[in-house]
Amino acid sequence: MGAKDYLIPYKKMKTVCITGGIGSGKTKALSFFESKGIPCYNSDQQAKLLINTNSIIKSKIKEYFGNEIYEFDKIDSKVLSRRVFNNIDDLKKLNSIVHPFVNKNFIKFKNENESPLIFKESAILFESKANILCDYIVLITAPKINRIERIVKRDLVDSEQVEVRISRQWSDEKKSRLANKVIINIDWDKTILDLEKLLIDLKNKFNITD
Repeated sequence: MGAKDYLIPYKKMKTVCITGGIGSGKTKALSFFESKGIPCYNSDQQAKLLINTNSIIKSKIKEYFGNEIYEFDKIDSKVLSRRVFNNIDDLKKLNSIVHPFVNKNFIKFKNENESPLIFKESAILFESKANILCDYIVLITAPKINRIERIVKRDLVDSEQVEVRISRQWSDEKKSRLANKVIINIDWDKTILDLEKLLIDLKNKFNITD
């Protein structure tokens, strides 16, 4: 399944993609737009669902990682996480299996909605080449120390593990060169104001009226 398979005809609407490294707050930003009644697609959430429900994905994962990676027909997420975050080749392989299906699932989601504006969140937007489906890209960033603190608290892992996860993703500097907008998320109250302004700017840019 290559990039050409993603280019299935779909209804004309503007797609705003939100990306950022682990702990940046991109999912929280997506939730903000969802609270405004805008259709929102969470790629990470959908990837986890597909890993457990899509027979082709399950077969490919078992073939590469071994049948024991699934327990009672559900992925053993802790074992999988240890594998992929300690081996860059395993991570690349997992992404190559899952994310073409995520991109295709997103097109289906998009076709099922009537909104002139839609938001999609993806941690590996550029790595998975899903940026080809975006009309506008927003990068959510935060200082590394803030990101580590957030993930340690959220996932109950040590900072060294978070450091490894961060090292497996593109740097903010690299992503910022491809993004249309960069929002620094340190103080959430300020970030909300930035997101409010962004929404107004997007509606003006794409001539969207409420």
